[in-house]
Amino acid sequence: MTEKKLPEAVEGRRERKRRQTRERIEQAAMSLFLKRGFDATTIEEITEAADVSKRSFFDYFPSKEEVVFAWQDSFADRLMAAIAARPAGESDVKAVEEALIVTVTASADERAMALGELIHCTPTLKARDQLKYAKLEQKLTEALITRKGGDLEARAHMRLLSAIVIGVLRVGSEVWQERTQGVSMEGVSMEAFAREIFGELWTMLAEFGEETTARL
Repeated sequence: MTEKKLPEAVEGRRERKRRQTRERIEQAAMSLFLKRGFDATTIEEITEAADVSKRSFFDYFPSKEEVVFAWQDSFADRLMAAIAARPAGESDVKAVEEALIVTVTASADERAMALGELIHCTPTLKARDQLKYAKLEQKLTEALITRKGGDLEARAHMRLLSAIVIGVLRVGSEVWQERTQGVSMEGVSMEAFAREIFGELWTMLAEFGEETTARL
């Protein structure tokens, strides 16, 4: 007996219009932020550029800050999908490293780089930016537990691995900002940079392990 496949969910007209409106607001806001700066851009200017009312803006975003950080949710979703796509027999460490490298590399376009610089140079956004790491760590932990078949006994191990990896992401972002400050990065490979950072991490962890063993 042939198994019938359920039809894929089709985006309805209402959902499509809401998505398009949200994307239009995001694009208009980002263009203004990158051109004029975050603090100098008003919500009124964003709504005018996006051709929506102020009320419509707040239907999608409670503040200007939330427009900037909307992309982080999509980054987390892509990372979770990349984790799920890794081979079942692959080690957890290898799976999460490769998934993160793939996601970071795919997200590192010119606009994302400019947005990262905007956040780095805007105190209000820089403070808010730190919250994303806590959210990413939680989502990564859940994705890893799901990968292990929902084994809750592995939670402590997966939380520790997530904390380590997201710590690498945080430090790597800071190092990238330092190295690229005022320097053209044309031709620089984000993948090569990410692999370099991970290589340094595992080396340092091995050294810490040796120190810990020596203390016991």
